[in-house]
Amino acid sequence: MTKKEPRPKTAQESAVVIDFGSQYSWLIARRVRECGVYSEVIAHNAPWRVVAALKPKCFILSGGPASVYVPGAPLAPSYVYESGLPVLGICYGMQTLAYQLGGQVARAESREYGLAMLYKNEADVPLFHNLPDAIPVWMSHGDQIIEMPPGFTSIAYTENSPIAAIANEQKIIGIQFHPEVVHTPQGKEILRNFLFKICDFEGTWTSRNFVKQQIARIRRKVGGGKVICALSGGVDSTVVATMIHRAIGEQLTCIFVNNGLLRREEIERTLRTFRNNLKMNVVYVDATDRFLERLKGVIDPEEKRRRIGNEFVTIFEEEANKIGKVDFLAQGTLYPDVIESTATVSRESATIKTHHNVGGLPEVMSLKLIEPLRYLFKDEVREVGTALGLPEEMVWRQPFPGPGLAIRIIGEVTRDRLEMLRAADWIVMNEIKKANLYRQLWQSFAVLTPLKSVGVMGDSRTYKYTIAIRAVTSEDAMTADWARLPYDLLARMSNRIVNEVEGVNRVVYDISSKPPATIEWE
Repeated sequence: MTKKEPRPKTAQESAVVIDFGSQYSWLIARRVRECGVYSEVIAHNAPWRVVAALKPKCFILSGGPASVYVPGAPLAPSYVYESGLPVLGICYGMQTLAYQLGGQVARAESREYGLAMLYKNEADVPLFHNLPDAIPVWMSHGDQIIEMPPGFTSIAYTENSPIAAIANEQKIIGIQFHPEVVHTPQGKEILRNFLFKICDFEGTWTSRNFVKQQIARIRRKVGGGKVICALSGGVDSTVVATMIHRAIGEQLTCIFVNNGLLRREEIERTLRTFRNNLKMNVVYVDATDRFLERLKGVIDPEEKRRRIGNEFVTIFEEEANKIGKVDFLAQGTLYPDVIESTATVSRESATIKTHHNVGGLPEVMSLKLIEPLRYLFKDEVREVGTALGLPEEMVWRQPFPGPGLAIRIIGEVTRDRLEMLRAADWIVMNEIKKANLYRQLWQSFAVLTPLKSVGVMGDSRTYKYTIAIRAVTSEDAMTADWARLPYDLLARMSNRIVNEVEGVNRVVYDISSKPPATIEWE
């Protein structure tokens, strides 16, 4: 079996989020980290040994779609309450702790969805320190607590929820609303009060501390072994390669595989960056023919990802054999990759898509994995890149998927279709940069659809392909909104594409958000 990168053994204490299947669980962890406290999401049925490795200083119980009183509903593990640590239950998490500690939860007569006003029952409550008596909050629940557990008091209410926040002397707190979403304007202040007023965290989780810890950890793990690092030229692999190079120097060999699925000038820019700027040993492999042969006739996007992932590892192992004895394969896997590729946290979670550097790896590998960014979000990786002193243009490069243009071509990947997409994508990126919007967008790119439509060019009828333009804003790719690009910018991109890209006569703009769509089309 492929060995996963273990969770980081933190030198500091953590806030552990217990996941009950909420779409906001990951957002809770993000908001906590933004406060300077390391946080990780753990399944509600995770054993204590997994949690203990994170040195928890508190537990946060997430929301979830279930009703706690229904047979089989997920509950918090007993160690949450037996630990004596502070607990914050959010929405379903509040109902769970109330139910497990002797209270009663029932279906609410009036469901509460959307914005509500929360009113404090007491003037000086640590959770609401320095906040007004009336606090706007975001509600999303159909159940409510009708009887508090013994020893608890109500510390806040809303018009529809007489018991909207509860607490006891053991620092177990429940809140019916969601402080992690932007719709609760003062939500981060509430989380900060819990972390610093109630849990006594020091807020030492920083990108600089992370870099120091990871470099030391890589040295210990690798020892005298050798590492090959998969390069893509993106910020993730760049940060990984830089950290490993600083940890073990010449024991690292970077391998840049041209899979034939890259954008224009990708090869030249990547080689120049690593060989000249970062002074690393880089092996360049042109495997275009191999990848295109593997993708011949493949239409299913998941099969594309699997084949690309398998071929990558095969090539890495071949190159490792040429180098000599190599022990480790390093990758720029991120937390969102792990979340979307595998149901690693909650049984209520579902696989969205396979990332070639997570679920796309073969089950059997001779190389052990090093994935120092596996539990970071993209914005955190950029902070780490800045802490490493990497150039701004490298740190702020827009994400590019591991399978490359293969998942931006709907249907079979061929040389002709790749060249068509490269030309269109080049125009999109060129115009976005000219409009000074590159840094404001999470991603912007072109998609080659399999759709052909009738057009008129000159005095002739055409029947050619449709290009879709995709541009989104996001913080971490877990959710995204379509970018409201100026009409004149869209017009310039469309005009250039139909005039400069042979085989295209129509351009459309994707105005779908994530969810329900994903950022990539495949």
